[in-house]
Amino acid sequence: MTASEVKEKIQQLTQEITQHNYNYYVLSNPTVSDYDFDMMLEQLIKLEQEYPEFADENSPTKRVGGQVTKEFETVKHKYPMLSLGNSYSKEEIVDFETRIKKLVDGEIEYVCELKYDGVAIGITYVNGKLTRALTRGDGTQGDDITTNVKTIKSIPLQLMGNDFPNEFEIRGEIFLPKNVFEELNREREEIGEQLYANARNTASGTIKMQDSAVVAQRKLDSYLYFVLGENLPFKTHYESIETAGKWGFKVPSAKDNFIKKCKNIDEIFEFINYWDKKRNELNFDIDGVVIKVNNYRQQEEMGFTAKSPKWAIAYKFKAEQVKTKLLEITYQVGRTGAITPVANLQPVLLAGTMVKRASLHNADQIEKLDIRVGDWVFVEKGGEIIPKIVGVEATQRDIFSQPTQYITHCPECNTKLERTEGDAKHFCPNEWGCPPQIKGKMQHFISRKAMNIDGLGEETIEQLYNAGLVKNILDLYHLTKEQLLPLERMAEKSVNNLLKGLEDSKKVPFERVLFAIGIRYVGETVAKKLARHFKNIDAVMQASFEELITADEIGDKIAESILQFFSVQENKQMIMELKNLGLQFSLSEQQLENTSDKLAGLTFVVSGVFSLFSRDELKNLIEQNGGKVSGSISKKTNYIVAGENMGPSKLEKANELGVAIIDEQQFSAMI
Repeated sequence: MTASEVKEKIQQLTQEITQHNYNYYVLSNPTVSDYDFDMMLEQLIKLEQEYPEFADENSPTKRVGGQVTKEFETVKHKYPMLSLGNSYSKEEIVDFETRIKKLVDGEIEYVCELKYDGVAIGITYVNGKLTRALTRGDGTQGDDITTNVKTIKSIPLQLMGNDFPNEFEIRGEIFLPKNVFEELNREREEIGEQLYANARNTASGTIKMQDSAVVAQRKLDSYLYFVLGENLPFKTHYESIETAGKWGFKVPSAKDNFIKKCKNIDEIFEFINYWDKKRNELNFDIDGVVIKVNNYRQQEEMGFTAKSPKWAIAYKFKAEQVKTKLLEITYQVGRTGAITPVANLQPVLLAGTMVKRASLHNADQIEKLDIRVGDWVFVEKGGEIIPKIVGVEATQRDIFSQPTQYITHCPECNTKLERTEGDAKHFCPNEWGCPPQIKGKMQHFISRKAMNIDGLGEETIEQLYNAGLVKNILDLYHLTKEQLLPLERMAEKSVNNLLKGLEDSKKVPFERVLFAIGIRYVGETVAKKLARHFKNIDAVMQASFEELITADEIGDKIAESILQFFSVQENKQMIMELKNLGLQFSLSEQQLENTSDKLAGLTFVVSGVFSLFSRDELKNLIEQNGGKVSGSISKKTNYIVAGENMGPSKLEKANELGVAIIDEQQFSAMI
C-alpha cells in the first residue's frame, strides 16, 4: 500500500472500531462479533506500529493502556466542581422548591436523574477530541488522570458528528459495574487475597493506578450528565443530555427511565419511589436521585452558594441500618481541642463496608439515646461518610448495665475539660501542651486548602513531632537539612522537596494563610471574606467586635472566636514571627489594585442576563469594591443590577420597596 492508502485505511479502521465500541458499550447493541472486532483492532495496531506517523493520539488502540504514570499532575478546574446539597424527606424537597420559586418567576420544570455512587470526573474535549480528564480533588483543582480515562470504553476519544462546540467539558461519574466487582472479588478469593470492601472504593483506587494497562483490565464504566462551556447551544439541561448522547457519550436515557422531566413535587417523588424500589436491579450502585431545574436561564438567575448550585439538590435514599454490639467508648481530641466520643463496635457489614467504629458526636447524644458499653445498637450510614449510632435495643440490655459517665479530663494530657454555653462539645483548653492539638494545628496548616506544602503530609508531621523537631507551626520554618536527613524515609531528594515546599509556601496568598493559622470557625470562605474586608492581619487583630461583624458573613460567634484567638499572647507572637519569616499577611499589590471601598455599606442583588459581565464577574466586582451581594430583595437592598429577562416579581418587589434599579453600564460607572 502507498502511504496515502495506509493513512486512509487507518482512518477507516479507526472510525469503524469507534462506531462498534459505541454500539457495544453505550447502546448495548453490538453489530459485529467479538472475533471480527478483535481482528479489526489487531490490523489497526499492526498498521500503527509500522506507520506511527499516521497514528492518532486518540486511536482506539490506546484503550488497552500500557502507559505508566509515576505522579498525577494537579490541575486547576476551569469551572469549580461543586457538590450538591442533600435532602432525606419530601418536606426538604418542598422547602427546596419554595426557596427557588422566590429566586425566579414563571413555571419551573425539573429534571430528575439517578445519583450514581462512583467517582466524579470532568473531561475536556477540544475539536471533538478528548484532551484532559480531571478528578474532583478539592473542587478547585484535581488530578490529571487522562491516560487512565482513555482506557474506559464507554468514554469517546473522538466525538461523532460535527455540531459540538470547539471546546467544552462534560462531567459525570466513573464506576465499577456490580458484575465486574463480584468477578474481581471471586478471583481474589481464589488466590487467597483480601476481598475489596465495595465497588465505589475499588473504582476510586483503580482510576488512580499508575499502570493504565491494569486500569484497562478492570472494565470501568461511566455515565456522563453535565455539559459546561462558553456559549453552549442549549436552552435546557435535558436538551444538553440528549445532544451529548448523539455526540457519542454514554448519558442517562429516558428510555431506561434514568432521566425524566417533571412538572411538580408529585412527579419528582414518582421517580424517587420507583428507583428506591428498583435500585437493586441495576448493575451499578446509586444512592439517591438528583433534582435539577431544567431551564439554563433560570439556573443562571438562581446562581450558587459557596459550595453548591441553588438550582439542584440530591435526594438520598434511606440508609441501610444494622445491629451490632458496642464494645467500648473511646475519646478523640481534635486540633481545636474538641472532644469526640467514638463507639468501638463488634465488626459488622454495612452498605458494603465492614464497620468497626461509629461517631457518638457528643455527651448530649450519648445521654439522649442512653448509649452504654455492652448495648446492642443500631448503626446507620446516612448522608455521612462516618457511620453513626441511631438507637439502642434496650430489651437486650444487661440488667447490671450502668449509664455512661462522660470523661471529665482530656484523654491525652489529663487537663480538665471545659464546655461553654451553647457548645455541644467538651473542649480541652490546653492548646499549647496537648499533643493532638499541637499536631492537628500543624496538619491543618500544611493541608491542601491551606498552605498546601509539598513534601509535608500528616504522617511527616507525626514523625517530626515524635522526633522532637517541631512543637508548633513556627518550628516547621526552622527545620534544616541536617536535622531531617537522619530520619526514616528522608532521602536527600525528599528533604530538598520538603524544604523547597516550605520556602514556596511564603508566597501563598493572605486569605489562605488566614485560614491556615486555624482560628476556630474561620473556614476557607470566611477567611476570604475577612481578607477582602480588612486587607491585612493587623487590621483583623485590632478590630473590635462591632467592626468584625460589619464584614460580610461574620456573625457574633465567629467574631467572638477571632477576638478570643488574638487575646492569647502566644498566637499574637506566632503571627509576628511568621510575618518576619516572610509569609503573606496582607493582600498583594495586584489584589489591592482590584479592590476599593467605593461600594462599602451597599447591598446589591444581581438579576437577569448580561452582556458586559457574567453574573459571577458582577458579584466579584461588588465584593472587591466593598459591597455585599444578596440573593433576595429586602428593605436592606440598595441596588438591583438588572440585565435582560429580569423576573417580573423581582421588578414588582423592587418598585414596592423603592429599591434603585441600575443596568451594568451604570454599575460599571459606579466603580
